[in-house]
Amino acid sequence: MEPKWVTWAKEIQSLSQAGLAYSKDQFDIERFERLRELSQEIMAQYTEVPMEKLPELFANETGYQTPKVDVRAVVFRDNKILLVREMMDGRWSLPGGWADIGVSPSENAAKEAFEESGLEVKPVRLIAVMDKKCHPHPPGAYHIYKLFFLCEEIGGKLTTGFETLDAGFFGLDELPELSVGRITESQIRILFEYGWDAEKQVYFD
Repeated sequence: MEPKWVTWAKEIQSLSQAGLAYSKDQFDIERFERLRELSQEIMAQYTEVPMEKLPELFANETGYQTPKVDVRAVVFRDNKILLVREMMDGRWSLPGGWADIGVSPSENAAKEAFEESGLEVKPVRLIAVMDKKCHPHPPGAYHIYKLFFLCEEIGGKLTTGFETLDAGFFGLDELPELSVGRITESQIRILFEYGWDAEKQVYFD
């Protein structure tokens, strides 16, 4: 679903990063450096990110490039889903974020749920693995895999965290304005379908 220019820019960036990591020939290194610059120029041309910011956001890694991992906690209560209001844009998403080094994916889901909503949860089942490019998110610089863990409440109380303004449970017919860079309505509908039916296998793209 993502625009082709995003796909091309990310692939050029990935190839250039691998080339810079493994090439020994100085002429090849110069070519890969130019390819990396071109990928940043493409992103700058079609997004609102200033060119000077792109090296740290889009081309800030070394070695073989792999997708980033975004982990989300899916918590239901009375047929409603837990959402948190993001401080960054004032819109709503599932609690979660980038996977942390040294923490398993399920541990990450529980940690993010507590930090962003105040609820203590126990991950019980992986219900979805989504590739961000396959869903109607706005164009982004990273290739992202999104892991969704069904979690059950075991304690705590709804509150806010350092990165959230509010937290609450919402039904499908009363969803607030979503932070669509993080979650979309169509994805939430998939989570309702797969989260409530234990007989379903894991959803994946």
